[in-house]
Amino acid sequence: MFRFALLMLLSASAYAAVQPVDIETAATVYQAAAIRDQVRASLGAMPEHIRQLFSTDGSAHLSDEQLTAVTNAAKHGFRIDVFEAPALSAFAANLDADTVKKSEAFLSSDLGRRMVAADVATARLSEDEINKIMNGDETTPSTPQRDALFDKLERASRSTESTVQIFLSMGQAVAAGTAVGAGGDTAAVSEKARKSGDSTRADMEASMRLPLRRYLAYSYRAMSDDDLKHLLKFLESPPGKNYVSAYIALLNAGFDAMGRRCGEQLGESLRELAQAQLDVPMSPPPAIAAPAPTQPPTP
Repeated sequence: MFRFALLMLLSASAYAAVQPVDIETAATVYQAAAIRDQVRASLGAMPEHIRQLFSTDGSAHLSDEQLTAVTNAAKHGFRIDVFEAPALSAFAANLDADTVKKSEAFLSSDLGRRMVAADVATARLSEDEINKIMNGDETTPSTPQRDALFDKLERASRSTESTVQIFLSMGQAVAAGTAVGAGGDTAAVSEKARKSGDSTRADMEASMRLPLRRYLAYSYRAMSDDDLKHLLKFLESPPGKNYVSAYIALLNAGFDAMGRRCGEQLGESLRELAQAQLDVPMSPPPAIAAPAPTQPPTP
């Protein structure tokens, strides 16, 4: 599952990885879960989202040239080739042989294959369609029992926490990267971004939990209640919990790398524009540390 999820600080699993696996082994699970397809589907919207963060910051007053630099930097940074190397390294470091074995068995089962297909299909929907689903404008038939199952699934997959953490981590990486590229005080910018993110985390989680349950309910609308129970059983098992933690670590590392690449490119571009116009490069807006979530991968 995929839902803009990152940093494993929130993945408090009771099942700790005993011995990391190699990259090739991690790649087999990565492929079985179709993570590349899901991440790639989320990247097209990133340049516009990053541009909006800067354009709506009233204190920045960015010119059209500077906003174009923001868009180009996001296109340069948010690419699957930037994502995959650090993501796979983090995935391998947080998996162990038993988790790989149990995860591959689940992902290759009929239910696992249907889950992955559903994840990919939903990730590929247009942004407008996904927004309708998450806002409750497009719903699927349900029952109290089914609603309770999706509530448990959302929590077992750490969907909300990981989605929010993806955006906070990514935003902090963009801010830090911008400071590096522009020759600014990286430590001060990073600390300011961290505090901004920390101050909004609880509100973001509260506002995102219901929309992400709706997203799950739509994604798995073709699954029976028994299917959902079996999926929940895997996610709540020790290997399933460790898989979720490894998945979150994977996404965190990948989006952090893309955010940093975007920021560094943006810092360089703003510095070049400032030198050409005898102006001062603009700092990243505080909101960059807590962007409004779109829709990333869900474990």
